[in-house]
Amino acid sequence: MNAPSSTACSSAPLGAHAARRRFGALVIGSMGVVFGDIGTSPLYGFQGAVTAAAHGAVGEGEILGITSLIIWALLIVVTIKYVMFIMRADNHGEGGILSLMALAQNALGGRTRIVLMLGVIGAALFYGDAIITPAISVLSAVEGMETVPSLAHAITPSVEIASALVLLIGLFMAQSRGTAKVAAWFGPICLVWFLSIATLGLMQIPIQPRILLAFLPTYGLLFLAQHGVIGMLVLGAVSLTITGAEALYADMGHFGPRPIRAAWLFAVFPALLINYLGQGAFALHFLASPASHGVDLSTQNWFFLMVPEVLRIPMVFLATAATIIASQAVISGAYSMSNSAMQMGLLPRLAVRRTSETEAGQIYMPTVNLMLMLGVILLVGIFKNEAALQDAYGLAVTGTMSVTTALTAVVVRKLWKWSLLRTALVVAPLLTVDLAFYSANMLKLLTGGWVPLVIGATVALVIMTWLRGSAIVSAKSQRDRLPMTDFLASLARRPRHQVPGTAVYLTANPDLTPSALLHNLKHNGVLHKVNAIVAVQTADEPRVPPDHRATVQRLNDSFLVITLAFGFMETPDVPAAMARLQIPGVSFEPADTSYFLGRRTILPTHDHGLRRLQDLLFISLNRNSADPSEVFAIPPGRVVEMGVQVAV
Repeated sequence: MNAPSSTACSSAPLGAHAARRRFGALVIGSMGVVFGDIGTSPLYGFQGAVTAAAHGAVGEGEILGITSLIIWALLIVVTIKYVMFIMRADNHGEGGILSLMALAQNALGGRTRIVLMLGVIGAALFYGDAIITPAISVLSAVEGMETVPSLAHAITPSVEIASALVLLIGLFMAQSRGTAKVAAWFGPICLVWFLSIATLGLMQIPIQPRILLAFLPTYGLLFLAQHGVIGMLVLGAVSLTITGAEALYADMGHFGPRPIRAAWLFAVFPALLINYLGQGAFALHFLASPASHGVDLSTQNWFFLMVPEVLRIPMVFLATAATIIASQAVISGAYSMSNSAMQMGLLPRLAVRRTSETEAGQIYMPTVNLMLMLGVILLVGIFKNEAALQDAYGLAVTGTMSVTTALTAVVVRKLWKWSLLRTALVVAPLLTVDLAFYSANMLKLLTGGWVPLVIGATVALVIMTWLRGSAIVSAKSQRDRLPMTDFLASLARRPRHQVPGTAVYLTANPDLTPSALLHNLKHNGVLHKVNAIVAVQTADEPRVPPDHRATVQRLNDSFLVITLAFGFMETPDVPAAMARLQIPGVSFEPADTSYFLGRRTILPTHDHGLRRLQDLLFISLNRNSADPSEVFAIPPGRVVEMGVQVAV
């Protein structure tokens, strides 16, 4: 009697211990993937704010005001808005702008123009963020070499640009190999980074303890009230300290809300606060010293200057590693965003390659990778240093945040059934803060703020052109096709010769006869013994359980209609889904199954439909989209393509 009891009692602590170890691993892992971007903002955030303030006089009041604005930005935008509020708006455990858009559409009962436009704008601005983040992060770390006395004479702007380009190009070239082998190091390296920046801050705060007054919000508010346009420029620079906050929400599905909240509240947030207080204390001490007379404060690298000289070279290497990790996280996020957009029909089919046999979320998209790399190289070549890039960064970040808040308002009002008053009391203050940051960054429109707007407008044009062109093609295809009921009735009147095997016809609308089926019957004059009309649909949830993957309808002994549902975070694998089906008398063995695909050739027309430039863009997108067999993981040797021409 005692032995079983002893075994049962000992297993509980073991299970609890394993759960704690897994939770701890998720917390540390999130530090690299989720917090890499915001965690490296001390490299340029405080420096950018002081540079903006240097247009006027900079004294103790300005330093306290800037530090106060940073503290309260981290508290209101990141902690209250994202960690405590928006992370509750999960779509079956997933977050991010497109996941939130799908949630809002579901709450409204379907796709609406305003929600679609908000989602498109948010996604488009995210790509601007994905291009700017690697450029500004790596440049800011490399520029730390200027503060090393033994290297200062050799570190020229050309050397910094060349070093940054080598690191960035190497990062993008390594994407095809996947990140599975090195990702395990991301969390521990960032943990060391956060411990290091907190230690640096703790070393400086006792020198000027008055910096702790920055916890009072009055210093930040007085600074804004007294400095007019300069105050707004500083507020725009302060937004750089909250870059990466969107990742808290976007990466929720990879780590879960509890590990992300724990990592932020007990590690990342305290480390950032202490470091910014340390930079503020160092700046106060510097301003009080004779060495500050005649020094151009706008050129001071406050982060690296407060590092003891003997530790600056190791700190440059650690900062470079941290910025590469931050860049990797943003690049991986761009892949996930593109894959979701593709599944939702917002983008053309793009090649997706899995880089891990165990982690479904680790993918590589060659086209997206190439576009990001070219964009990053172009930005580094145009702006040449981190300070110039700061003006380009804020609009992308604050624009995405504003869209997220607006979409969340739809969710809490329609899905959570909050009253209008309660929704307004919670959302309105958060949206006001977002719009204040966005308005401040609009002042930098001509000095770099145009960059994310141009990138966003380009992406939005691609998405809207693809949506419009796809709708025209779909409408024309449906108009010219025969209903399945009429097709089956004609077969009953005039039976055709059947050959052994199974034919799978992929279609967007299973109620209409696939064009590939009509062309096959027209040119070959035969039908297979089993014919499956298969429609692949994208659900409004991230992932669909395998037991809810397929619905099957028998039309007669030879024809089936099968609908396969995949989540917008999944990569459709049609043969694998078909192989799992248990249908009496039907086999989807690869050797006996042929997949028939309709290949559309798009022709331009100027009588109706798209405008001329959109015609050319849509045709180019369609021509360069990935082969459907690759998108749906169909073996090339089992594919038969039937062509059809459609004018847009």
